[in-house]
Amino acid sequence: MNKFLEVLKSGKVLLCDGAMGTELQKRGLPSGACSEEYNISHPEIIKSIHKDYFDAGSDIVETNTFGANGARLKLHGYEDRVKEFCIAAASIARSVCPNDKFVAGSVGPTGELLEPLGDLSEEEAYRIFTEQVEALEEGGVDVIFVETMMAAEEAVIATRAAKGNTSLPIIGSMTFELGKTGLRTMWGIDIKTEVEKYTEAGANVIGANCGKGFDEMTKIINEMRPLTKKPIIAQSNAGIPEWIHGMPVYTETPEVMAPKAEEILNAGVNILGGCCGTDPTHIKKMREILDRLTKDHILF
Repeated sequence: MNKFLEVLKSGKVLLCDGAMGTELQKRGLPSGACSEEYNISHPEIIKSIHKDYFDAGSDIVETNTFGANGARLKLHGYEDRVKEFCIAAASIARSVCPNDKFVAGSVGPTGELLEPLGDLSEEEAYRIFTEQVEALEEGGVDVIFVETMMAAEEAVIATRAAKGNTSLPIIGSMTFELGKTGLRTMWGIDIKTEVEKYTEAGANVIGANCGKGFDEMTKIINEMRPLTKKPIIAQSNAGIPEWIHGMPVYTETPEVMAPKAEEILNAGVNILGGCCGTDPTHIKKMREILDRLTKDHILF
């Protein structure tokens, strides 16, 4: 069995990292710039972010490849550099990863609509995701994170591309918001459908990321947990951002987040982490909470 899956099967709850994008902005990434290009031009910055998260207590860090697919990179004229960016990103994270920790390859949406709503065919989407996941495996990641998905069809294609073209475990997550019809993605996918689609496609872990904050994430996990026996991942934003001087400022500090993170852990997640606006101080606080609950045998 894969080492990552062995650890999950043992019952250990893993701690993922926090945001990459907002950390890059703090370190000077210009608005509208291609963050994935920093894997080549500013590898020391990417390395410092990964190291900060490992030092804060992360068991897993995600590569700086959320948008490193041919469709999204085309917006910057980098569509021919997918393999270069992904291998570099994986290698950077691997270089600071302790022996008992893990590197996850981040795979986000293409940013395009699938036929018949848009021009992207299923075959081309599959090719796009395959190119990315193969490069991430070549670079040395331990697991693939298919994340921030809104449409079930695209989530399934990305998962199948990873399952069919790599030997890696796959984590699949979608982004939900609470509305009049309950918790759904922007494309109307509910949690039950997400669980069914990712399970059918072969994901090893299912969950949610991004969203409006830790309060809403607790609702998501409470609804999801009874629907699957698979491990669950939860990576919440640090609340809803306020725009100050053209920059997003997130309001959920580590102290505000702490009791909410504990609720999520008690709801039955197997991997906890952060998304937009969370930084190493959030992860350090999560580490303290997780270690305390584990020591007290609350999570077992």
